[in-house]
Amino acid sequence: MWFVIGGVLLGLLWWAGIEPIAQLHWGWVLLPFVLAAVWWAVADATGMTQRRAQDKMDKRKVARRERDMKALGLDVRQAERVRVLRDPSRRPPPSSPASPPAPPPDRADEVRRDPRP
Repeated sequence: MWFVIGGVLLGLLWWAGIEPIAQLHWGWVLLPFVLAAVWWAVADATGMTQRRAQDKMDKRKVARRERDMKALGLDVRQAERVRVLRDPSRRPPPSSPASPPAPPPDRADEVRRDPRP
């Protein structure tokens, strides 16, 4: 987009005859448009534009879901906590206990009883 904006400004300055742009060859004025076309071709070929569109749609979906949950009176904070726990990059660091947890008791010697009377 910046290439197109720059090309339009450069073209207007060249067309108006403002120096030193007016002295440039017309090929230099068209160069930003060629660069924009190359950039768009590369972005489409690598899937960059599709990923951006998908990310935008995902953000809209999350915002719509939170808005609807608030409208229903449901706890949005719980959904946020679940989302944080599912996303490893946003997960809080594990708290280190003061002492290591005790090993589970050995229940191999216990005899199982029927809990019914």
